[in-house]
Amino acid sequence: MDVQDIRAVAEGIRGEVRKAVVGQDDVMALMLTSLLVGGHILLEGVPGTAKTLITRAFAAALSLQFGRIQFTPDLMPGDVLGTNLFNFQTNSFILTKGPIFTQLLLADEINRTPPKTQAALLQAMNERIVTIDGKDYPLGDDFMVVATQNPIEQQGTYPLPEAQLDRFLFKIIIDHPSRDEEREIVRRHGHRSAMPRLQEFDIRPVADGALLGAAREAVSGIRLTDPLIDYIVDVIRATRAHSSLEVGASTRAANMLAAAARAFAVLQGRDFVIPDDIKALALPVLRHRLTISPSAEIEGLTADRILREVLDQTPAPR
Repeated sequence: MDVQDIRAVAEGIRGEVRKAVVGQDDVMALMLTSLLVGGHILLEGVPGTAKTLITRAFAAALSLQFGRIQFTPDLMPGDVLGTNLFNFQTNSFILTKGPIFTQLLLADEINRTPPKTQAALLQAMNERIVTIDGKDYPLGDDFMVVATQNPIEQQGTYPLPEAQLDRFLFKIIIDHPSRDEEREIVRRHGHRSAMPRLQEFDIRPVADGALLGAAREAVSGIRLTDPLIDYIVDVIRATRAHSSLEVGASTRAANMLAAAARAFAVLQGRDFVIPDDIKALALPVLRHRLTISPSAEIEGLTADRILREVLDQTPAPR
């Protein structure tokens, strides 16, 4: 499978999603990038910015099993993973699988559930395996988590721990649409108050697991030169040395940035990575992996602003 084949599939997915979603092209580019490297996504935005709709439309454009968990304060780990129940007829335990046994999982409002339930996703996201009562159950190479959270409503929420955040390839900030996009949304969806049903848009799947597997294998072979590897490492190490950060990015973040840059290059129609690919992905890959010092927070510094400083100060290869 070559670069143009992969790009054609990606454009097909975009086209199907656009039947239901207006705008959000940058979000779609990052979701496609994550799909091509098997990453997980954290979507953050205020209510009403189509976080759930874009995920459902994205899933509908793929021949992958879709599942959803609405995270709530009383949700338990067993409600996510499943549990072994005793069957008196067979005199044995039978696994009742939880909603995590799917391929594309929407973890809706993930920060509304306690840490012990959030942690139920850790092994699945890192190893694509669920362990129940000492037995491993594989989830498959296509398993992908798209989690959503609301950044403004903090009452009754539980901030995601660093170990959980580090499992997400991207943290994508969804902003309000432009005026023209918002006008088109109202024109298209303004006759209803509830979320539109996907069946109304006739979204058709354009890729299946076999095709995605071939695309991922091709993306993994995209060229990343030694100077670009040095650039990625220098950016990561610069976050650790920044005076406004208590904790910088990890080596896992460097690997994820390198993998994402390969996929992003393919979506631009290239079989090689350039420095601009790395710069374009640095914020969504790194913004959720940094711990800002208390003094920097008082000054109003944000992770994005610090990362822009790091990118400005780190020489890129020519």
